[in-house]
Amino acid sequence: MKRSLQVISIVLLLGTVFTWLFTGANRGWTKTSVAVKTLDDVTGIEGISYENKFLPGLDFLGGGSLAALALGGTSLFFRKPKHSTKLN
Repeated sequence: MKRSLQVISIVLLLGTVFTWLFTGANRGWTKTSVAVKTLDDVTGIEGISYENKFLPGLDFLGGGSLAALALGGTSLFFRKPKHSTKLN
């Protein structure tokens, strides 16, 4: 049980860091939409439209890291089973 919690903790931490890095490493809050400048073909006026896009921020990174730390800390409460040798 102890080893499995530690492995899950490491996988969660690495998954959180890699997700944050490879989706843009946003150093602000998590965003679910991004402003994109568009140019109207007819009038030539520049406008702003919003695209749905998930950009995890530092709150995502911190939350995932805290969850991994909690799982790793929980694993410290489990002891190794003692092996007893019983002779008959």
